[in-house]
Amino acid sequence: AVVRYGNVMGSRGSVIPFFLSLEGQGVLPITDARMTRFMITLEEAVELVWHAFDDLEGGEIYVKKIPSMKVTELARAVDPNARQEFVGIRPGEKLHEQMIGPEDSFFTYEYPEHYKILPAINNWGNSKERIKEGTKVAEGFSYTSDNNADW
Repeated sequence: AVVRYGNVMGSRGSVIPFFLSLEGQGVLPITDARMTRFMITLEEAVELVWHAFDDLEGGEIYVKKIPSMKVTELARAVDPNARQEFVGIRPGEKLHEQMIGPEDSFFTYEYPEHYKILPAINNWGNSKERIKEGTKVAEGFSYTSDNNADW
């Protein structure tokens, strides 16, 4: 099984420590004003891993339901007085994160706290042991940081 989640707040590679290191300097560099990211606490990430251990049959992908945030709002929360300087998207960087794409919708089930993508190699959609109380998502469903209901 695999777990997918967004930016673990405060972890290495998260933008939060970078913004905090520039706090009070007057300028925060941001790649693009439209950029959004999923945000998760370390505790929530660990909780998802433990849930996957308890629930897995093998081959599933677990995706935690977590809030999205505009990077501009995150910068404003760190340093409300800083000017935001837009520096452009770097190679390979995306405007929005995608955790579940439309191609996964055929195998994805929704639960109160997460989504579960079943392996595409078999017809697991008939397996009550794998699905449990899950509800099939609509065909074409996607879960991205810009179309998230939780902000």
